[in-house]
Amino acid sequence: MRIRWCCCRSLGRVRTHFFIASILLLLLAGVSLTFLLPNNEDRSILLKLRQSSNNSLTLLDPEDSFTIIMQTYNRTDILLKLLNHYQAVPYLQCIIIVWNNPSELPPRKLWDALGPHPVPIIFKEQSVNRMRNRLQPHPEIKTDAVLMLDDDTLVSVPDISFTFSVWKQFSDQIVGFVPRKHVSTASGVYSYGSFELQDPDKGGGDRYSMILVGAAFFHRRFLQLFQEQPGEVHALVDQTQNCDDIAMNFAVARQLSQASGLQRPSGVFVKPVDMRNLEKEASSGVGSAVQQRSTATLTLQPAGWPQAGLAFSRCHVVLLD
Repeated sequence: MRIRWCCCRSLGRVRTHFFIASILLLLLAGVSLTFLLPNNEDRSILLKLRQSSNNSLTLLDPEDSFTIIMQTYNRTDILLKLLNHYQAVPYLQCIIIVWNNPSELPPRKLWDALGPHPVPIIFKEQSVNRMRNRLQPHPEIKTDAVLMLDDDTLVSVPDISFTFSVWKQFSDQIVGFVPRKHVSTASGVYSYGSFELQDPDKGGGDRYSMILVGAAFFHRRFLQLFQEQPGEVHALVDQTQNCDDIAMNFAVARQLSQASGLQRPSGVFVKPVDMRNLEKEASSGVGSAVQQRSTATLTLQPAGWPQAGLAFSRCHVVLLD
């Protein structure tokens, strides 16, 4: 019994020494980490570096960078995914979000909480939900090039970079990923649609006369050009909540015709390698939308520009591996 008691007492001493040593090691580690943390002066320097990094893109040459404009109403989850994706795009100076939902605040705080982000985001809250709100010449646009994107469209970074380089060669036109056309029937009525609308046997199956601005580059002066359109054009866009991109193509076609004396296509088609629709449009309502756009195509020319029609083009620009 005596031997056992001595052993237990010795074991207790060992445990006590081990506990004290552990406490000392923890205190030593805490002191070491405290010395490794930046002091107030260092924190100030780090903060300035972060701010400099966040603002570095605002120093880009306006002629060698671009601004994304995206209009949205109530797709916050998809919007955050898109904003995160486009942070990796080179030569992007800023992203302007036209917030078209007057009854709700934009997710500005939520986005900031997910930061920091290299590309600044500017939310422009609108008092009225109008389709043509996205075509305002916002003072925050400092670049010549504007990339307008729908709020459900994801375009790959290589596609955007390549198309920006193409736009530099055709900066007086709309350069984008979604071509459309108009077709004049025997009765003189215009129809609107995709390539399949034309009969390839008659040699028109690969032609287009419009580039939709929901996925396209164009010069920022086109935004002011749209504002200067006739009142009938704005009224038609507000009535249908549609067709602002068709109106933009008419306006650009007219400007090109006046500048050169020739009828030139309003846009250049770049075939995308990877472009996705994150929220597929339901089949219901598609037919009525096409009918609206056909009616608008027919109405816009006599309403605004009787001397400026849309010109066809077969130009296809393709990104090669």
